[in-house]
Amino acid sequence: MDLFHTKSGLSLDFTKPSVTDDLISLQMDTGFRYSVSPVPLQLFKENNDGDRKIRIEDDEEIRIWGPSMCAKRQRDPTPGLSLCKRFAPDPGLDQRRAAVRTWGNQRLQEADPELSEIMNKEKQRQYLGIELIASENFVCRAVMEALGSHLTNKYSEGMPGARYYTGNHYIDQIETLCQERALAAFNLDSEKWGVNVQPYSCTSANFAVYTGLLLPGDRIMGLDSPSGGHMSHGWSMPGGKKVSAASIFFESFPYKVNPQTGFIDYNKLEEKALDYRPKILICGGSSYPREWDYARFRQIADRCGAVLMCDMAQISGLVAAKECTSPFDFCDIVTSTTHKSLRGPRGGIIFYRKGSKSRKQGMCLSNGDCTGQLDFEEKINFAVYASLQGGPHNNHIAALAIALKQVATPEYKAYMQQVKKNAQALASALLRKKCKLVTGGTDNHLLLWDLTTLGLTGKCYEKVCEMCHITLNKTAIFGDNGAISPGGVRIGTPAMTSRGCLESDFETIADFLYTAAEITSSVQRDHGKLRKEFVKGLHDNKDVIDLRIRVEVFATQFAMPGFDS
Repeated sequence: MDLFHTKSGLSLDFTKPSVTDDLISLQMDTGFRYSVSPVPLQLFKENNDGDRKIRIEDDEEIRIWGPSMCAKRQRDPTPGLSLCKRFAPDPGLDQRRAAVRTWGNQRLQEADPELSEIMNKEKQRQYLGIELIASENFVCRAVMEALGSHLTNKYSEGMPGARYYTGNHYIDQIETLCQERALAAFNLDSEKWGVNVQPYSCTSANFAVYTGLLLPGDRIMGLDSPSGGHMSHGWSMPGGKKVSAASIFFESFPYKVNPQTGFIDYNKLEEKALDYRPKILICGGSSYPREWDYARFRQIADRCGAVLMCDMAQISGLVAAKECTSPFDFCDIVTSTTHKSLRGPRGGIIFYRKGSKSRKQGMCLSNGDCTGQLDFEEKINFAVYASLQGGPHNNHIAALAIALKQVATPEYKAYMQQVKKNAQALASALLRKKCKLVTGGTDNHLLLWDLTTLGLTGKCYEKVCEMCHITLNKTAIFGDNGAISPGGVRIGTPAMTSRGCLESDFETIADFLYTAAEITSSVQRDHGKLRKEFVKGLHDNKDVIDLRIRVEVFATQFAMPGFDS
C-alpha cells in the first residue's frame, strides 16, 4: 500500500481498491469542489499512539493545510431551494452597476469642477487672443471627438496584423486607413514609400530613425538650433553641455546659416559634411523662413555617403498642398509632426523609402551591401515599437486619419495658399514699418523678426505680447558678429488663418505687433531689461490694457474651429 503523508497527519492511499468507482468529492467550506476520478482513493489518519492507520469516515471533517472539508459531499436537504438560491438575482448587483455609472458616466463638469473651470479659462483665452506661434493650430470638431473617444481604452502594441494583444481587429482597420491616407495626402506610391503613424511626437519620430539606423556614437548632422534648426537634430550648449538626447547618444555636428544673410550656406555645409562624414544628414528646421534646396542636399549626402532625412514638421502642410518644394523627391526618410499646419492631433509620423537600393546611402556603405532591398521599414518600425514606445495612442491615430482626409481636399489646398498669402502680407506690413526680418522676408508660413535693431530682447517683447493676449515665441538670432542673441521672435500665420483671417486682417495684426514693440521699448526704458523689474512695469500699465482691449475686440470677430457656436 502506497501512502502519501501530509504534515497534518493525513494519509492518501492510491492503491487499495475501493468498493465503488463513484467520484470522491471534497467539499470545502468555501464552496469549491475537488473531484478525483477514476483513481480509487481512500483517506486515512494516524491514531493517537501513531502505530496504525484508521480509515476516515464519510461524514468526518478533515483539514488539509487550510479550509475544512469532508470526504463525502454534504447533500443539501432542500435541493430545490439551493438551486433557487444559486440563480436568484444578486441583491448587490444594482448597487454595483450604479457605482459604475456614477464614476464612469459623469460629464467633466460634474466629475471634476475644478479642472473643468481651468479648462474653460483656457478655452476663453484661445478665443479672446491672437495666436501667432508658428507651431500651433486649431483642430476641427471631428478631430476633437476622435481624441476624446473610446479608442483610448484599447491597448495595441505592435503593427496592424501583428499585435501583442488580441481584440485589435478594428484598431488594425483604423491604423491601416490612417497609413493609406497619409500616403495619399502626400501623393506617394505605396510600392515606393511606407509610413509609421505611431510616434507620439516628431522628436520621438526623429529619435526612432536614429535608433533604427544607427549605433550609439554614430554621427548625425543637422541645422544649428540658433540658426533655426530643431534640438532633436542634435544640440549642445556653447559650454559643451549636451542638451538633446540626439547629442547624448549620438555624435552631432551642426551646419549653420550665413550670419549676414540668414540663408543656409550650402558651400560650407558641403565642406563640413565631407570632413565630418555623418551617417545621417538632416534637412528641415524649426525656424527657417525660406525654401530648402533638397537637390543640393541630395548631392552632398551622396558625396559623403549619408542617408538623407528631412524633418518637415513646420512645412508639412505646404508640402501636402504642393505650395513648396517637396522633400520626397530627394530624401530617403521624411518625418513630421501632425498638429501644426496639418491641423491634426499632437503626434509624429515617419515616411521611409521602400524598394531597391538605388542610391549611395550611408547605411549600405557601412554594411558593404549596396544591392537588394531597402530595410528602412523593418528597422524603423522596430525602433518605434518595441525599442522606444509601448502601445500606440489609437485615439490619436483615428484623429490623424480624419485630418489627413481633409488634407487631400481642394479646400485644404486653398487654406494653405491663404496661409502663405497671410505670411507675405504680415511680412510686407512689418517691413513698411522699417522692421528687420531675418532673410528679408519669407517663403512659407513663418517669419523671424530681429528686434535687436530696436534695442529689444525677444523675452521682454514676448511677455508684453502675452499680457496683451498675443502669443508668439522668442527665438535666437545670429548677429553680424556671429554671436547668438535671443533678440528675435518667430511669428506664424496658420492658426489665425484657420479662424478665417485674410491679408487685411494680418495688416491689422502687424499694427498690434508694432504697438507692442513700442510698449516694450517704453517699459524697458523706465524699468530696465531685468525681468523682475520689467514685469513690474507691465502691471496696470495703461498702454498694455488699451492694446489688450483692442486685441480682444479684433479676435472675437473670428470663429473658433471645434468650439460651440
